[in-house]
Amino acid sequence: MAFFARLPGAIARAIMVVMLIVMPSALLAAGGNDSTQIIALVAIFAALFTIVEYSSSSPCLVEFRDAPPFNSGRFSTLFATVLCLSVIFRGYETPSAITDMFQASGTQIGEAIDFPYSPVRLMVLTMPQDTDPVVVQKLRDAAGLSYLISLISIAWFIILLRLHHWPRRGGAFNVWINLPTFDPTAGGDVVKRLRREGRINTVLGFLLPFLIPAVLKVISLLGTPLQLDNTHTLIWMVTAWAFLPASILMRGVALSRVAQMIHLQRKRAYARAAEDDMQAA
Repeated sequence: MAFFARLPGAIARAIMVVMLIVMPSALLAAGGNDSTQIIALVAIFAALFTIVEYSSSSPCLVEFRDAPPFNSGRFSTLFATVLCLSVIFRGYETPSAITDMFQASGTQIGEAIDFPYSPVRLMVLTMPQDTDPVVVQKLRDAAGLSYLISLISIAWFIILLRLHHWPRRGGAFNVWINLPTFDPTAGGDVVKRLRREGRINTVLGFLLPFLIPAVLKVISLLGTPLQLDNTHTLIWMVTAWAFLPASILMRGVALSRVAQMIHLQRKRAYARAAEDDMQAA
C-alpha cells in the first residue's frame, strides 16, 4: 500500500525530469536523429530512476528524499537554468519579445559579472583565442545568467532552511531514509563526521566555479580544445558548471544542519537522563 501511495508523486517527479531533459531540444533546433535518440534514451532512464527512487521505501542514492525543500530547491535551480539558457539561445534562431528580454538580461548580467578573476571571466578564458566572437558572447551571457541563478538559489535555500526550521519541520527526521549513502556505523562520532563532510562540501562548492574552468583550460591545452559551436553542448556544459557547485554547497549546508540537529537532540537526551537520575536519587 505504501508503494502505491508514493507512486503518483514519483510519476509526477519523473515527468518533470523528462521535461527538463528534452527542454533544449523542444525549444531549439534538433541536432540530428542521433542526438534525438540519445536524449530520448537519457530521458527514459532518468524517469525510471526517479520512479524507482521515490516509490520505494528505502532509496538507494537520492539524499533528503523525505526532507523538503532540499531536492525541490535543487531541481528548481536546474530547471530554471536550463529554461533561461534555452530561451536565450532560441532568440538566435527565432527572435521574439520574450527571447529579446532574456538575451538583454543575460548580456547585462554577463558583462556585470565578467570582471578579472571572476568565475565568468575564467569560463570565457577557457575558449581558444580564435573562437568566433558570437560564441564567446553566447558563453558570457549563459555563464553570467546561470551563475547568478545559482547564487540566488543558494541564498533562497538558506532562507528556507531558517524559515521552516529544516530538517525536522515539526516531524521526525529519518537519517537512514534521507542519507542512504551515509553509514552511521562506519566509525567515529556521527556529528563530527557530518560536520566534516558539511565543511568539505561547502568549501568544494565555493571553489568549483573557479576550478572547473582551470581544468577545462588544461584539457584544451593538452590537445582537446572545447567545441561549443553546438548550442545544446553549450547549454549543458554551462548548466553543469553553475549547478554542480551550487548543489554541492547546498549539500554542505544541509549536512551541517543535520549535525546540529543530532547534537541538540543529544544534549536534550543527556539533560533528561541527568534529571531522571537526580529524581531517582
